[in-house]
Amino acid sequence: MISTTDFSTTPRRARRPWVRWVVIAVIAAILIVGPLVLPEFANQTAARIGVFAVAVLGLNVVMGYAGQVSLGQIFFVGLGAYVTAYGVTQDWNILLVFALACILPGVVGLIVALAASRLGGLAIAMVTIALPIVGVPLAKRLSEFTGGSQGISARFSSAPEWTGLYNDQWQLYIVILITVIVYLLTRNLVHGKFGRALAIVKSNEAVAASMGVSPYWYKVLAFTIASIIGGVAGFMYMVVVQYTSPETLSFGHSISLLAAMVIGGAGSIVGSLLGGAYYVLVPQWTNIINPGMTAFLQGVILLAVLFLLPGGLASLPRALRRLARREAGPAGRRGGSAKPPASTSPSHTTPEEKRHNT
Repeated sequence: MISTTDFSTTPRRARRPWVRWVVIAVIAAILIVGPLVLPEFANQTAARIGVFAVAVLGLNVVMGYAGQVSLGQIFFVGLGAYVTAYGVTQDWNILLVFALACILPGVVGLIVALAASRLGGLAIAMVTIALPIVGVPLAKRLSEFTGGSQGISARFSSAPEWTGLYNDQWQLYIVILITVIVYLLTRNLVHGKFGRALAIVKSNEAVAASMGVSPYWYKVLAFTIASIIGGVAGFMYMVVVQYTSPETLSFGHSISLLAAMVIGGAGSIVGSLLGGAYYVLVPQWTNIINPGMTAFLQGVILLAVLFLLPGGLASLPRALRRLARREAGPAGRRGGSAKPPASTSPSHTTPEEKRHNT
């Protein structure tokens, strides 16, 4: 006799890998074909989303996965952008420029983390707040390297003639390539042994220490990794925008990155991508609605998402599944509410029935 699991469970499990590969193939096709068919404005918008999705991803590593408060992620994005701009203006090899845009923010992040990770609560928040606050006047003073208040431009991402592509298409392909690589590396990192250790540190540092996991060094590593990812986002920013100024380092952008991470979903790889889309698209939409109420409308959106989806937009499918199960529960009970047949067991006979039987 063949059980029902032979028809329901086994084929479904067998189909899951195929469905996964089909989804991956569809996404890959969209990423390859999309830049060729989208208009210029759409390509530029998509490239900006990729840039800030990577920036939010770095913030997610240190806040969403490690549980540290960091309000200075935009500083590392700006530092990566300045390193890229200076290297390009000095005609350095672009691969060397990319490496320096990753390494220098990582070194600065490591130095800050060595001191800040021993702190907690508001203390570490104050240390990270100081980064963009100090970064803006510092960028203005170091005009030899940064261009001062006027900023610095670097055009190095024009499409080569042999590609036959327009500049916006070429730039979007570069952003897609770097974004996919960074996302895959980060996903493997946070879903592996390092990510499990971070989860223990985030939940209870005392338990982590008792298990041989050093909360201090894992916090340092998380902050350093977030700084490196911020530097990568800075390099991508120069690929797309090709200009940076002290305004890039402003504290307001850091708060916007934090809001984007929360709305997208803390501790979520997909949430980082959604956060990048929020960072780029929502200000455009609110400006179209009413330029004078941009900040107010963004605040309303933030409160609405936090009230309806505390886990961010990434938790929407999970919330819909819970709602569906909740709705299906009463329906299932109504469908199976028929009374069971009366028992003929002697233990359920009434006294009157017993007397009648005798």
